[in-house]
Amino acid sequence: MIGSSQESHTIMNPFSAGERIEMIRKALIEFHIPLERVYTIPVPDILMNSVWPYHVRSYTPRFEAVVARNPLVVRLFREAGYEVLVPPAFNRYVFNSTNIRSLMISGDESWKERVPKSVYEFIKEIKGDERLKTIAGVDK
Repeated sequence: MIGSSQESHTIMNPFSAGERIEMIRKALIEFHIPLERVYTIPVPDILMNSVWPYHVRSYTPRFEAVVARNPLVVRLFREAGYEVLVPPAFNRYVFNSTNIRSLMISGDESWKERVPKSVYEFIKEIKGDERLKTIAGVDK
């Protein structure tokens, strides 16, 4: 699911929903994950947390379980009666989107090592790193 799909060109969400879908698709292909096993669905935010699970359900095919680490999302889906799977953290500091965006803004190319190769190439192709610098007010 692509959350906050209505947002793009911001520090928190510098890429459009379509661009995020392309990145996910490219990474799945790179890691040989069959695309027919995955739906990537954009879902815009709403301002009422208590109805978030029902909002998500209206955008998605049927599901029985949710995979999430965000404590609020976990609570909301459990309260709505869904099984919630909480995966273990995986080197959270290194593979953290806020840190990766900070590296991009500062011009530190080490962010390349923190995303799949296909995603790095896509971001460079669309000049996403330059876009993020502009959004942050740190033009070349």
